Amino acid sequence: KVRNWIQFTEEQPQVPVYPGWDHDRIQRAIRQKIEPAYMGTFSSAKRHVTHSYATTQSAMMKKRAARFMIARPCPVCDGKRLRREALSIRFEGLDLAEMSRLPMARFSTIFAPYAEANAPKLKALRKTHPEKALVVARIAGDLCRRLSVLLDLGLGYLTLERGTPTLSPGELQRLRLATQVVSNLFGVVYVMDEPSAGLHPADTEALIRALDGLKMVGNSLFVVEHEMDVVRRADWIVDVGPAAGEHGGEILYSGPIEGLREVAASETRRHLFDEGGGMPSRGREPAGWLRLEGVSRNNLKQVDCAIPLGVMTTVTGISGSGKSSLVSQALVELVAGALGAPVAAGEERDAEAALEDRPAGATEGRIVGGLEGIRRLIEVDQKPIGRTPRSNLATYTGLFDHVRALFAATPEARKRRYDAGRFSFNVAKGRCPRCEGEGFVMVELLFLPSVYAPCPTCHGTRYNPKTLEIRYRGKTIAEVLALTVEGAWAFFDDAPHVCRSLKVLREVGLNYLRLGQPATEFSGGEAQRVKLATELQRAQRGGALYVLDEPTTGLHPTDVERLLSQLHALVDAGNSVVLVDHDMKVAAASDWVIDIGPGAGDEGGGIVESGPPATVAACRASRTAPYLDRALGKGVVATTI
Repeated sequence: KVRNWIQFTEEQPQVPVYPGWDHDRIQRAIRQKIEPAYMGTFSSAKRHVTHSYATTQSAMMKKRAARFMIARPCPVCDGKRLRREALSIRFEGLDLAEMSRLPMARFSTIFAPYAEANAPKLKALRKTHPEKALVVARIAGDLCRRLSVLLDLGLGYLTLERGTPTLSPGELQRLRLATQVVSNLFGVVYVMDEPSAGLHPADTEALIRALDGLKMVGNSLFVVEHEMDVVRRADWIVDVGPAAGEHGGEILYSGPIEGLREVAASETRRHLFDEGGGMPSRGREPAGWLRLEGVSRNNLKQVDCAIPLGVMTTVTGISGSGKSSLVSQALVELVAGALGAPVAAGEERDAEAALEDRPAGATEGRIVGGLEGIRRLIEVDQKPIGRTPRSNLATYTGLFDHVRALFAATPEARKRRYDAGRFSFNVAKGRCPRCEGEGFVMVELLFLPSVYAPCPTCHGTRYNPKTLEIRYRGKTIAEVLALTVEGAWAFFDDAPHVCRSLKVLREVGLNYLRLGQPATEFSGGEAQRVKLATELQRAQRGGALYVLDEPTTGLHPTDVERLLSQLHALVDAGNSVVLVDHDMKVAAASDWVIDIGPGAGDEGGGIVESGPPATVAACRASRTAPYLDRALGKGVVATTI
């Protein structure tokens, strides 16, 4: 009884506090009425958790409190969030909350009969309440006009009450685009950065129609894009290259698309005009099967799925069909739980978005076979690999440990008894005392946001002068960190441990990054390839399951080819690779394809087809099949198992 009161009471009694005293001494002090240091207010564990969750401005505190909570509908409003008076108003038999829970496709069908001037329902309403009929017609017409754009962009599966923090970047970008299409503005310059990222080819076609609509009414569009289907619809193309980093930055071509055929230095040309086809499927036989039963998560309802092991599997399906729910959530959680490994924490987002989160529902389902073929689970995602500039390419990959050892082994360093820790900017003995190894200092400005400037003592090198006196092959440790991967490859040609890490980084197309480049500057695609390179340089023992969610997002087709080569190398080493992706060349180059759908939201969440690429391409029920068949016809030959 006392324990329950301590944990769950809503009372907040004032109690005397005697810091540092034991229980017996406190009891004597209370009996003797000795004045306490102060009077404290007691809160139960339940009250502390609920109060923290409801009032905190810290996303971390809210996440910590959510661990002790479960979500359930409010008993007063049944989870509808409105007063009963507001819920008493109904339209077509639905109150506002029930209507907000409908997918936009269903929402549109409810209002469509009232948007037409001669619709029977509107005529009937006009006879009894003409003023209501006028209001309903105007509201319904405007709603249907807005909804038609959203439906055309493939967002019909979203509900009106869907929280914006739960939307993917692709969904958010299409919502913003729909807003601009409906606005009917003209003479506007739109600048878009990879609007097709995360979109299925079917959704990309809808995107192209929306972009054409903006152009036709007199707007100008500047689009940064890697999707060749979008590039082919451009009136003018600007190709930048020829490579990345220091080897790029040149305007190779600016003009109509056909003119790019004559630019030999362009990597885009080969993919834009389908020169040479794509990477063929290896047609490997599955070495086993990981069988999942009764999987329920988001729009997945009691799904049974068999995932082949020892091969590269691509999970396809239109946007919102349930691919990430199956692979990145259900598969990862079930396998991690079975292996006894903790599930990685969710992606770091801004505090405001995190504070809007509600406790997430658990994944239902079980593994019924095939787990004996998996020893490790590795999730390679596009989440940031570091939250501070102290984390960089060299430190994350472990390359910096070997570099510091080389500097510590130089005659001058040994003479001064400098160890490898001396060359770390995280250790006081070698770093700059002014900026403490950051390389920059914060300058506070009155009435303006603070700015960062290079450290006036070390000038951005991060190290103190004594440390910078040590040189390896003529370069200081700071100068080595300023080298690109390509430059370091030539510089460390006599250091095999360093070259092994650099070789993998070059193979995944990151030869333009600097060794000391802060991880906070990496794009999502770069972060993912750094993680993949870190895994590839480790000794491969086989038996690992690699899970990747849309790894080609933000990648040029040439970089996609490099990525595929590395994924095939993982499979050749005895591992299994499962990836979610919309790139049909990736699906065509896979050994196995699992198509989720057939539609999005409530119309999806099922296994449409599973098999080699050629088998899925022949499935009439699959919306992916026509695009996969086209990819297979462009020189990508899949071997049927």
